[in-house]
Amino acid sequence: MPTQVSAKHHPHDDAPDTAEAFRKLATLPPGPQRDTLRDETVEAWLPMADRLAGRFRSRGESFDDLRQVAALGLVKAVDRYDPARGNAFESYAVPTITGEIKRHFRDHMWTLHVPRRVQDLRNRVRFACQDLSQTVSGQRPTVAEIAEHANMSEEDVLVGLEALESFTALSLDAELPGSEDGYSLGDALGTSDPALDTVVDREAVRHRLAALPERERAILYMRFFGDMTQSRIAERLGISQMHVSRLISRCCTRVRDQVLQDAA
Repeated sequence: MPTQVSAKHHPHDDAPDTAEAFRKLATLPPGPQRDTLRDETVEAWLPMADRLAGRFRSRGESFDDLRQVAALGLVKAVDRYDPARGNAFESYAVPTITGEIKRHFRDHMWTLHVPRRVQDLRNRVRFACQDLSQTVSGQRPTVAEIAEHANMSEEDVLVGLEALESFTALSLDAELPGSEDGYSLGDALGTSDPALDTVVDREAVRHRLAALPERERAILYMRFFGDMTQSRIAERLGISQMHVSRLISRCCTRVRDQVLQDAA
């Protein structure tokens, strides 16, 4: 006969009396009987897991999801608990379930990936602010007060405070505060200047162009900066268009080869 989970409660709390069930689980081999007793034990402790999940309400996650995470932590606690150590199950289960919930927030609730260190600083700052808000009524604690209370540097406090405001990302379509014409955050962002892509090339050829003969520099300037056709350049210089074409081609080839040689 399988061991039944007793409905009797401890005198000082509402924890179910599952000591005998855990002792039985420790001796039973894998099989249907052990699975049934394990499921009954988990079900008996589910109210405690739900209460622990309730502590994390209003943090951007649905309560049903938090209950599922807490239940997963409870299952892990039941599977890993060793009654031979002599500690009460709840003293082992509570930190296990709480840790599972905190891990869920850490790994799944940030819109962007945030380094573990920044997440830890955020939590330390948040807890310090909660503690100080109970002693400094109506006043927001200063950076120095938080640093002293949490035993942190002021630089780390500033990082944690910034992370407190960065748990979720703001949509680029969000209207900026005070805007009356629908001006969004995306409208305030700059764009890449295409001319920046040519800066390196311009600097690379500048000295080589300066070393060209004056007539060839003039031809290149009229063609690429004055946007003149080869026929107009030829007419201005009194030479043939074919000659202008050969000069442009020769100059460009020479400058390109020299720049590549300099880079090598």
